Amino acid sequence: MNQVDSILTVESADELADARAENRDELIGTFVETNPDYYRAQFKKIGSTAKFSWTFNLIAALLGPIWYGMRSIWKWALPFTILETFGVIQIARGLFGDLGAEARERIGQIQGTLNFRYEQLEAAEKSGAANVDVFKRAITSLENAIVGIQSEVATAEANAFSIALFGFGFLAIVKIIEGIIANPALENRFSEWLSNRSLRSGLSPWRTGISIAFVLLIFAASIVHYAFPGSVTWLADFPTDQSIRRTAIEWVEAFFDFIKTQGQTIFESISYGIRVVLDALEVLFVETPWPVIASFIILLTWLSAGIGGAIASACFLLYMGLFGFWEKAMTTLALLGTAACISIVIGIPLGLYCARRPRLYAIIRPVMDFMQTMPSFVFMIPVIAFFSVGKPAAVITTMIFGGTPVVRLTVLGMRGVPESIREAAIAYGASKWYLLTKVDLPLAAPSILAGVNQTIMLSLAMVVVASLIGAKGLGEDVLEALQYSSVGQGILAGFAILFCAMILNRVIQGKRD
Repeated sequence: MNQVDSILTVESADELADARAENRDELIGTFVETNPDYYRAQFKKIGSTAKFSWTFNLIAALLGPIWYGMRSIWKWALPFTILETFGVIQIARGLFGDLGAEARERIGQIQGTLNFRYEQLEAAEKSGAANVDVFKRAITSLENAIVGIQSEVATAEANAFSIALFGFGFLAIVKIIEGIIANPALENRFSEWLSNRSLRSGLSPWRTGISIAFVLLIFAASIVHYAFPGSVTWLADFPTDQSIRRTAIEWVEAFFDFIKTQGQTIFESISYGIRVVLDALEVLFVETPWPVIASFIILLTWLSAGIGGAIASACFLLYMGLFGFWEKAMTTLALLGTAACISIVIGIPLGLYCARRPRLYAIIRPVMDFMQTMPSFVFMIPVIAFFSVGKPAAVITTMIFGGTPVVRLTVLGMRGVPESIREAAIAYGASKWYLLTKVDLPLAAPSILAGVNQTIMLSLAMVVVASLIGAKGLGEDVLEALQYSSVGQGILAGFAILFCAMILNRVIQGKRD
């Protein structure tokens, strides 16, 4: 009886395997639409081994990136388009291009100068001037230059066939690679489609038309531009009108003038608030006797990072004092502290609020992306327009550049709190405030502290840039060193900035590494 059951079990397993194979074959047919038998055999071969299966798709090799685009495998279509374009350009340059055009243009320019020198020589000989030999040497030099360039033209034209042959060879190699990669790439696309049926499959006239038009456009524009330079001027220079730029500049300036006029009270209030905080920190760091501040920093580092961190901080502070950077370092810390404190006070609550509100964070995230990707010298322009130059403008510029990490990492830390722990706390009757202060914040603390640390470090990185708009401190020394090529001053001030960053990093991070 057991033998009969085992036989039935084997037969059932075989039937199940056959059914799965038939189902997979049907799915492959649905996915590829064209020539399904060929792709069933190729996919079976590819899936039978974990190693790379050597197959060759002739249609993919002939059509190249068009085939990959038709199959929605754009991660391969785009690089193959670039490679084929390079090969086609070499072929067109070798067969039809004027390889000596640029050199002939240089000859024409030199010839104009040479004619002018001939006229000068003739006038000098008639007047008996003393610089006749100078003109003769200049003419001889120009004539030799023309001879040398003419030899370059001859060499370039002689290499035309070699360039075309290289293009044919390069294109053939790319075609072979396209044929080899095609089936594994399509099989990988099929595996993705099995788990996500929303992916495009089969062939469509729309996708085919886009692939053909895209590849042919790239080929045509590249061939005309490189093989026949200057024949179509708008390929090299974008067709534009300077009046469009002037009009846009006028609109932007009018917009900023309107904002500045209407919001003058707001901007003055912001500047006043920043100055209050900044003046208080400058009094604390700059005007307080240096032994008090040094002792306070060393003690704080010892409590946070241990005796090793305290000794390192003492050495860094000693460096700043011995080399005369103490007052400027304290001014830098005051400026940095103002920007960092405001960024942290705004950033952590904003991150906590956005962590449980994905829609709000989806709106704020592009704004933070803009703040981080925009070059600092660009967003300094509107800051100066609204707040003029000076320390408040420097603080705001620093906040824009360095204020986003604390928001991002606070959101990341809050979202990383396990839901099971939050649900357990809620089940035991935890209030929202208890849940935030006793569950969410302790578990998210490493990420939040990392955000605070990154905000401080990025703010410190703006020290030199902020000095351009009136911020004092160590950045001013570095800026002067750049202006006057004072290597020693720049290196010493740079190390002082580095040591400030290391002290702050130890105080914030402590032993959490």
